[in-house]
Amino acid sequence: MNFRAFAVHVTVCLSVAVASHAQTYKDPNASIDERVEDLLGRMTLEEKIAQMNMNGMGEYRQLPHGAGVVESPFISVQEIARMSSETKCYARENTRLGIPPIQIGECLHGQLAMGATIFPQAIAQGSTWNPALVERMASVIALEASASGVDQALSPLFDLAREPRYGRTEECYGEDPYLVARMGVAFVEGMQGKAEYTRVHGIAPGKLMCTAKHFAGYSVPAGGINLAPSSLGEREMRTLHLYPFEKVVKDANVCAVMPSYNEVDGMPAHSNRWLLTDVLRGEWGFSGYIFTDYGGLSQLHNFHHVAADASEAAVMGINAGVDLEAARPDAYARLSDLVKAGKVKEEQIDTAVRRILRAKFMAGLFDKPYPDPERLSEVVHRPEHVALALEVAQESAVLLKNDSALLPLDASKLKSLAVIGPNADQVQYGDYTYTRDNRSGVTILQGLRDRLGSRVQINYAKGCNITGSDRSGIAAAVEAASKSDVAVVVLGETSVILSGLGWGVGLGENEPRDPFVSGEGYDLTSLDPPGVQRELLQAVCATGKPVVLVMVHGRPWSIGWEKDHVPAILEAWYPGEQGGNAIAGILFGDVNPSGRLNCSVPRSVGHLPVTYDYKPSARGINREPGTPEKPGRDYVFSSPAPLFAFGHGLSYTTFEYSDLKIDNNASAKTVRVSVNVRNTGSRDGKEVVQLYVNDRVSSVTTPQKMLKGFDKIELKTGEQKTVTFDLPYDELALWNASMQRVVEPGEFSVMIGRSAEDIALSGSFVVSD
Repeated sequence: MNFRAFAVHVTVCLSVAVASHAQTYKDPNASIDERVEDLLGRMTLEEKIAQMNMNGMGEYRQLPHGAGVVESPFISVQEIARMSSETKCYARENTRLGIPPIQIGECLHGQLAMGATIFPQAIAQGSTWNPALVERMASVIALEASASGVDQALSPLFDLAREPRYGRTEECYGEDPYLVARMGVAFVEGMQGKAEYTRVHGIAPGKLMCTAKHFAGYSVPAGGINLAPSSLGEREMRTLHLYPFEKVVKDANVCAVMPSYNEVDGMPAHSNRWLLTDVLRGEWGFSGYIFTDYGGLSQLHNFHHVAADASEAAVMGINAGVDLEAARPDAYARLSDLVKAGKVKEEQIDTAVRRILRAKFMAGLFDKPYPDPERLSEVVHRPEHVALALEVAQESAVLLKNDSALLPLDASKLKSLAVIGPNADQVQYGDYTYTRDNRSGVTILQGLRDRLGSRVQINYAKGCNITGSDRSGIAAAVEAASKSDVAVVVLGETSVILSGLGWGVGLGENEPRDPFVSGEGYDLTSLDPPGVQRELLQAVCATGKPVVLVMVHGRPWSIGWEKDHVPAILEAWYPGEQGGNAIAGILFGDVNPSGRLNCSVPRSVGHLPVTYDYKPSARGINREPGTPEKPGRDYVFSSPAPLFAFGHGLSYTTFEYSDLKIDNNASAKTVRVSVNVRNTGSRDGKEVVQLYVNDRVSSVTTPQKMLKGFDKIELKTGEQKTVTFDLPYDELALWNASMQRVVEPGEFSVMIGRSAEDIALSGSFVVSD
């Protein structure tokens, strides 16, 4: 063999050897760790850094080293699927290593894309108190979004709705950490699959990786202003705001965590190593990757001013534990220079990229087929998905008041019905949706028309806009109510939308251009109905006709006047595309309302906070609440109690509680609590049985009540069921004076209630050791 032939032979052998070795990371039968390490060892520094950045899907071909993440644009599902297929095909088949990007998508209450099913907003999901229903919903959202190529959902939120001025209250499941954890874990399990499966097999077809956000303490900003500092001590942070995140990490194996924009105790989350590394990874064992909120690293230098420039922000971010920067590369675009300058170690880059690659292999990005735009109609917006949206809306509506059993209305006894208000004939979905076009869903007016047909005359009047001082339509609303047997008044808010479709298609040709008053970045100083909506309602009530108030909005309102003067009040939140049908069914008794309040309703902004889990000293020492007619103390002219309590919600039937039993199994460190619940009314219905606990004497102060269990059960008329809760001792733990999480010996009260303030049965048990 001559030298040239030998050289060719060696080259061929080396090529074969490299090709054979390269198959490891492309071999679906190899372990995830093997695939990650094999691929990581082949990457240049520039290729690694590219994995730590995010870009738009349409510009992927112009990126010389690819990208870790690309974003689904806010367009139609068909166009997203087409772009996804082209992008992923190019990445896998036309780049040096064939590393596909993670395609992210907004999936808070449906994929943010034209054509996808629009479910009720998160605050409505939380008021179902039905984790199994939310899990089913999340699995449908995952199925629809994955069909257009989405690999990772930027949801759900584990923020606590404890500051209703804050515009993103609508994106939260509720005020209580236990409730938020249960609902959020259910959402993640619906999207990702069960933790025991994902830890071994990764993310199955039709499922999505989830992103737990916003980590942490984001939803209680000073003054209710989005991104403002949160005043939280470590004990409060751990007890309330970290609790649901710990649950989703440990119990649901969530794949990604997004730090929040805010600061706590002077430390912005994106530079907080204690939060992102010591707690999240060190204490909880989080193995996924940390995905910044959009521009979160840039804010370290241009907003919080803790970094001098983008380079310093990059160093702070990677030292804290941030793995990937979203959206446009800014800070992490400087990592190559920082490594060469010795300010960042390549080992730090490797650690971050290892986590990102692991997520890609878990999600099957190297192996799964490309999305097929032609088959989307078989998956997206199927009739059963629309039916599920209706079911979630039905279970989320909360009947707050129902004097003299005004509801349900009897269509056979009505000749005419007035339907009035700015949200009566306008769909409202909440933020992170692409549209508010009425063609995309069912308004309450349309739902009532469809329900009643020609049997009942419907007299519609808008009355007023959501905001503004125009009262010119109130006279027509009064006239409509005056000639009707009953008036349904639909008030509310409008929330920010995100759409790549343009104003005409995104909003609807004839939709009012009310300014957004809810959603991300839309915070309020008042919790009264905005504009002249209360004046409209007062004018309708002055007609003397029976009035039903329906509220379609994203935060609890201060409805003191309404509570005193309106006989029936229904909280609908943002009820999704089937909201009109759901509300019509509830108003006329086709559906028995079963939603329960997931956040307390304040009397006014001046009463905040009004959360149910207040400390012993929180409502003062005098306990002599006053009124304008009879002044007192704590407060002089008011009560510190909420208008409607956490957990409150009425039904068209009644439920009786009996036979509370408490079995304290000290050896198993579990307390079994059981209670019998009977439907004593004339209609079938669903009841939410709520378990609260109080630590009677503790080394640090603890709340008067803490929700530690709930179960939504369905009972036919006369039926009785036994509801059982297994309460682990671990749920009784507190963070003591030494900041250690311990269960202290002593007596604990057990309360079974219909709400936090309507306790039916109580007892106690003792933890002796």
